[in-house]
Amino acid sequence: MLAQQTMGKARQAHPVDVHVGGRVRLRRVFLGYSQEKLANALGLTFQQIQKYERGANRISASKLYELSRILSVPVTYFFEGVESEGESGSAAGQEAGVTVASTIHSSDPDFTNQRETLQLISSYYRIPDAKVRAEVLSLLKTLGRTTES
Repeated sequence: MLAQQTMGKARQAHPVDVHVGGRVRLRRVFLGYSQEKLANALGLTFQQIQKYERGANRISASKLYELSRILSVPVTYFFEGVESEGESGSAAGQEAGVTVASTIHSSDPDFTNQRETLQLISSYYRIPDAKVRAEVLSLLKTLGRTTES
């Protein structure tokens, strides 16, 4: 019965898969890795990395672990920003004490996947002098306040 209901319908990417894929992309671009370079490190094709980053394909636990090592982040990095809703978890998951993450923070604007944002962050962290970085940050905050008025 369930198979009949889902036949003919394209699978919609789960919000958590999309979020995790976005975090992979964010870190990959921040480090200056191409999709091809990351794919080679994982033994995959760059098309598979594209699908991961869009959330079209789910990333297995073992691949997520490998990604965390290659991208030098803890596995939890990929889930930062995912909001947990205890009420939305399955009964089995709640019995086991597991909260199912089901939604993304709605207050987060979708600027994190824009190339300009990634270039800005990458350039900022390439500034070797911490005092200069602090001044740049101060300048950006000031400019941001003046344009919001």
